[in-house]
Amino acid sequence: MTQRHAPRHARARHSAHRHRRALARWWVVSIAVVVGLATALAFGGWAGGTTSPTRALSRPPATTTTTTTTPTTTTTAPPSIPVPPVPGGVFAVGDSVLVDAQGPLAADVPGIVIDASVDRQWGTGESLVSQARARGITGAMIVFLGTNGPISGADVDAMMAAAAGVRRVVFVTEHVPRPWQDTNNAVLAAGVARHPNAVLADWYALSTPHPEWFYAGDGIHMPIGGPGAQALAALLAQEVG
Repeated sequence: MTQRHAPRHARARHSAHRHRRALARWWVVSIAVVVGLATALAFGGWAGGTTSPTRALSRPPATTTTTTTTPTTTTTAPPSIPVPPVPGGVFAVGDSVLVDAQGPLAADVPGIVIDASVDRQWGTGESLVSQARARGITGAMIVFLGTNGPISGADVDAMMAAAAGVRRVVFVTEHVPRPWQDTNNAVLAAGVARHPNAVLADWYALSTPHPEWFYAGDGIHMPIGGPGAQALAALLAQEVG
């Protein structure tokens, strides 16, 4: 029996149909792969693969307007004289000789404020006395200046003006073997006579019989806290009253 075959054109149509279905499946698979790749890249890449760094989103900086105001200040140097620890108080201003007696004087006059310095001049003392008065020291003041040069009656009057309102001002004569010693002592004595609230502590008269109180060859300075320093402190404490 002779086998019958489908017509050639029918077989060709069937083959073309199978080819189109295969091509359609290939497109479906390709589209799925592309969609999967795009999804993976969008959410961090393939599992187990390398992801590209994620750039943080930053907020745009806010626009602000800053107004800078320069404060206006007035700087005033604080007084170097402390407030007296006792009402009224006692203040002593002096040069290097008073430095020698500073310890004993503080012991003899409790609460005293002492400002003594090497090479101090009379004009600086006037300023310190004025500061002390402004700080409320009005009980008594001791002025031991003149060791470093000559003074005049006008200097004494200026010091008394700086100490206006102070109950008692004690001026101290000098033991200084220099040409101005006797002249200064005379100026101090005359100045005290002009001002009722001023007194004279005669350190020159007290110390002259005791050269042993002073350093040999100096005749001005004494061992700090030594016998001469103690004698000077006792004299000043007595005249403060």
